[in-house]
Amino acid sequence: MASNKALVIIDVQNDYFPGGALPLWNVNATLQNILKVAEQAKQRQMPIILVQHVVDPTKQVSDIFNQGSYGVAIHPTLLEAAPNATVVTKTRADAFWETDLTEVLTRFGVSELLLCGMQTQNCVGLTGISESAKAYKVTLLADCMTAETQHVHLFALGGFGALVPIVNSQLIFD
Repeated sequence: MASNKALVIIDVQNDYFPGGALPLWNVNATLQNILKVAEQAKQRQMPIILVQHVVDPTKQVSDIFNQGSYGVAIHPTLLEAAPNATVVTKTRADAFWETDLTEVLTRFGVSELLLCGMQTQNCVGLTGISESAKAYKVTLLADCMTAETQHVHLFALGGFGALVPIVNSQLIFD
């Protein structure tokens, strides 16, 4: 059964995991939750879109996601779990900003976004409240997001919760 929903997984990249430049709080448990949601999405023939942040070091100074580095790569476990996912590359926090995300969503006939990934207070949350996101019904998946600390994650959820629905992923497919 096709769906007008899409699962958009943002910045699940090596730099955010142990051994990367900026390991996040609870990152491995968050990845496991994302993998479960991705499996549910696949079973429902829901489009899965992986968003990858890539920094061109000749144009921007950054200690993470530098083009060609180990850290910029999408986590291999996620790629293995979603081998047919569409990949959208971005250079800023908002996954819509100067990317083809809108075109990809239009091609799939999407009207509802399930957003998750890394980090809660930055790329995931900012994508969810961006001007372009207003064209969609947006839901943030709280247990499929993380940040540098638990405090930052929870504080961001509280702030974004005033603007977009936030639920645990187990409730999405009931």
